Amino acid sequence: MEGLISSRIIPLRAYGNQRNTPLFPTQVSSRRRVFYGPIRMMGPSTSPNSKVGSVKPLTVSSSGRLDNTLPSKEVLDIWQKADAVCFDVDSTVCVDEGIDELAEFCGAGKAVAEWTARAMGGSVPFEEALAARLSLFKPSLSQVQDFLEKRPPRLSPGIKELVQKLKESGKTVYLISGGFRQMINPVASILGIPTENVFANQLLFKTSGEFAGFDANEPTSRSGGKPTAVELLRKAHGYKIVVMIGDGATDLEAQKPGCADLFICYGGVQLREAVSTKAGWLVFNFKDLINSLE
Repeated sequence: MEGLISSRIIPLRAYGNQRNTPLFPTQVSSRRRVFYGPIRMMGPSTSPNSKVGSVKPLTVSSSGRLDNTLPSKEVLDIWQKADAVCFDVDSTVCVDEGIDELAEFCGAGKAVAEWTARAMGGSVPFEEALAARLSLFKPSLSQVQDFLEKRPPRLSPGIKELVQKLKESGKTVYLISGGFRQMINPVASILGIPTENVFANQLLFKTSGEFAGFDANEPTSRSGGKPTAVELLRKAHGYKIVVMIGDGATDLEAQKPGCADLFICYGGVQLREAVSTKAGWLVFNFKDLINSLE
């Protein structure tokens, strides 16, 4: 029986010529246009909002704005005093959903993207969606390596500056993703984040290079994995305040006692109402977070 191996990591150069994203971006890549029209206004959330303290769910102000686009004093205080900040990667740090891009490269983009939408919206368990998506195209080691060489990471506008500002402010930065280390480690390298600060899944291959699945022992391979990762790093380093930033339901899960004290929803690539309405702060541009640290 053939043994399993993990693919080697191919160092990549940073994606250049990035421009700032407007409040509602009309384009996030050269291959895919995404338009966000006026946000449908929601009433106050009736869902439980796991939190530390009294971070309030979304309401609509008399002026028609979504209240959580303007942070409360409490939210700002948590953000500014955070010891550690954890980022989702797909559709947050990067403008793509990595597994969707890999699937497109391998010829199964549409079917996999449909599963991704369901997983990020929280309608199916993450581990079920992950296994289903990979089974649709079963990427080989050579395909993954070819993909990494031809499709370098495309970072969200402002993320490099934000990470640098966080470091200058004495905060430790982590990447916590349901994506794959083979694709995320190059992103961490670009941002100057050590690999030990990356929590992500691992693709497995047979010695022949044939796809053999993924490592189910990684906490991020299943629903509830991101809270587990945040809890682990919090206990290991004794952090008093931790913030999670992302766009999906698995990121929102991290906001609960003993895990993340605050969830900030980034809507600059994808805006998922089921997630954004429960965030302590909704931002569309990382400049808002940078400016709040001045």
